[in-house]
Amino acid sequence: MSTHQLKPTDHCDGATIQIHHRVRPGAADRYETWLRQIIEAAGRFPGHQGVHILRPPEGHHDYEIAVRFASDDDARRWRESAERRELMATIQGDLQQAERVEIVSGIDYWFTPPTPASRQPTRWKQWLVTTSVIWPLTIIVPLLWQPLFGLLPLLGTWGIRHGLIAATIVALVVYVVMPRVVKLVAPWLFR
Repeated sequence: MSTHQLKPTDHCDGATIQIHHRVRPGAADRYETWLRQIIEAAGRFPGHQGVHILRPPEGHHDYEIAVRFASDDDARRWRESAERRELMATIQGDLQQAERVEIVSGIDYWFTPPTPASRQPTRWKQWLVTTSVIWPLTIIVPLLWQPLFGLLPLLGTWGIRHGLIAATIVALVVYVVMPRVVKLVAPWLFR
């Protein structure tokens, strides 16, 4: 049995299905095999934008999986699909408790407390973390693109240049930098 909670937003910035699984001791290898199968299946659904997995440290059994989709509708189609239900049925016996599933939209995902006991971070902390991630990227990314703009002047055209830089920064924030920064500052962020 899954618990589902949808957080409404005023606009669509994509949606992340955040999943928590507690795997039974001794079932990690079966779970890892199953995880590869369900990730592959999710990847075939419209709007799929990637998966981020936080594996448990040695001696622990809690997995956190974030599956990103282009919209709430795309996320809901995957979450409610027959294919996902069938795959969940095959792993149910290897889980210690019912999975927890939450859909969060946009940047809210990064600031969702990791446990029910954790506090929602204050807005000024969210602002500070987001600014500390984006600010250096706005300095570094244009410098990295500069040689290509010199080689291909069309890419350096006003508007096109800005779009390429913005897309690069957003991709780095979403897929590379923010997951690591939030994990690093979590003790301070969620207290």
